[in-house]
Amino acid sequence: MATTVTIDGRVIGPGNLPYVIAELSGNHNGSLDRTLRLMEAAKEAGADAVKLQTYRPDTITIDHDAPEFVVNGGLWDGRRLYELYEEAHTPWEWHEEIFAHARKIDLTVFSSPFDPTAVELLEGLGAPAYKIASPELVDLPLIRLVVATGKPVIMSTGMATLVEIEEAVTAAREAGSKELVLLHCTAAYPTPPAEANLATIQDLARRFDAVVGLSDHTLGTAVPTAAVALGAHVIEKHFTLDRSEGGVDSAFSLEPEEVARLVTDAQVAAAAIGAPAYAPTRSEASNVKNRRSLYVVAPVAKGEPLTPRNVRSIRPGLGLKPGRIDMVLGRRAARDLAFGEPLREDMVEGELEP
Repeated sequence: MATTVTIDGRVIGPGNLPYVIAELSGNHNGSLDRTLRLMEAAKEAGADAVKLQTYRPDTITIDHDAPEFVVNGGLWDGRRLYELYEEAHTPWEWHEEIFAHARKIDLTVFSSPFDPTAVELLEGLGAPAYKIASPELVDLPLIRLVVATGKPVIMSTGMATLVEIEEAVTAAREAGSKELVLLHCTAAYPTPPAEANLATIQDLARRFDAVVGLSDHTLGTAVPTAAVALGAHVIEKHFTLDRSEGGVDSAFSLEPEEVARLVTDAQVAAAAIGAPAYAPTRSEASNVKNRRSLYVVAPVAKGEPLTPRNVRSIRPGLGLKPGRIDMVLGRRAARDLAFGEPLREDMVEGELEP
């Protein structure tokens, strides 16, 4: 499979900067103007893309008040699904202006479709990629439909078992997916850091030979930054202008300055990974001389023995390494040795072991 994925001209994967997605979800708070301002703020903060969710209440659930249609526990405890989705959904009539504004400000925008009509809408708007949300990972027909567009596909794995992830990946690849991103995800809102299980990121990459990342719902930026150090090439975080203004997802969303910090810290974390190194780096090279080495600390006449009184391990590091002290002590000076000279092999009678 491809080792990188390209979305809207941006290459994602090993050797490239982390790809940061600002998830708008329901943080538009019912205002198209706020949505456009969110996009501008995400752009200014350095996010690579803004992601929408494209559904209607009637395409994701039904208007029913039975217990199974009511959220039990968590941030939305007691809310009826239909009413929650009515509040949170991005009206379809906004989509055209959202995509047009994205082009105007040179910002990538794509979406999570939740049914075939959403895919049809997004295709008509030229969406450059698609995201399969965690709850839809088990909707294999939807995955196949999205893959059939020929666009890159990002799939979140929240709540999924390994078997369910395998089924989703198989469905995508059998449908022809060549550019696939898998996002580790804990679908709890917010997610306790102890349940983030970031070690899964490397395991996903190993098992599925895919570009991997994290769809994160913890508070703050520490967990996604750590994820980059563990191999995440994509980071998705919910985003709002101001948590104090409320909104269905605001409690676990980042504000603009936090997105900017995440972008910077993620890039630093990615740069810090580097490669295995067992020699001085370029920046360390000038400090090698500050290590200890063997020095003449008292004058020694030719033929006199070297002792702890006249040879010691001190800084700087221009003489023999300190570990060779036992090879030196008891030997005789091959010439007159002056106070302050770094001790070298040719200053000692006889051959020293390497």
